[in-house]
Amino acid sequence: MKQVTIVCDGSSLGNGKGNPRAAAVAMLGFKGYWKAFGEYLGNATNQQAEIAAAALGLENLKEPCKVKILSDSRYVVETMGGTWKRKTNHDWWSRLDKAAAKHSIDWQWIKGHAGHEIQEIVDKTARKIASEGRVDAEMLEDVVLDIGVMEI
Repeated sequence: MKQVTIVCDGSSLGNGKGNPRAAAVAMLGFKGYWKAFGEYLGNATNQQAEIAAAALGLENLKEPCKVKILSDSRYVVETMGGTWKRKTNHDWWSRLDKAAAKHSIDWQWIKGHAGHEIQEIVDKTARKIASEGRVDAEMLEDVVLDIGVMEI
């Protein structure tokens, strides 16, 4: 089984107010090589964007893998680890459950905005997609080039 690392983050600009603009980004790493995926979510909360980011990463794996997921969302990590109960966002959790079903996953929380290079890039990219209201494929390619080859 391939060992893959996913670093994911969601962003909701205007979270909880009027008409938020949300996005999800996942960076998939395999043997030090990275690929970026992004999704503009539109009207979604920050928690929903965080769930979508993890799902997005898993959905882009082509075969069952052993996956280490790094997320700055305690909400996602603790819920998927079984510590927290699901009270809301059931459709979003369903998407993540479906994406996670065929993989062996180690859910790890990492502190956001604490200097983790790839997490910082994923966060910045999610905010940019949310702000622009669209996914820019060239931007995703550029962030991968910025990372280069890096094993974490």
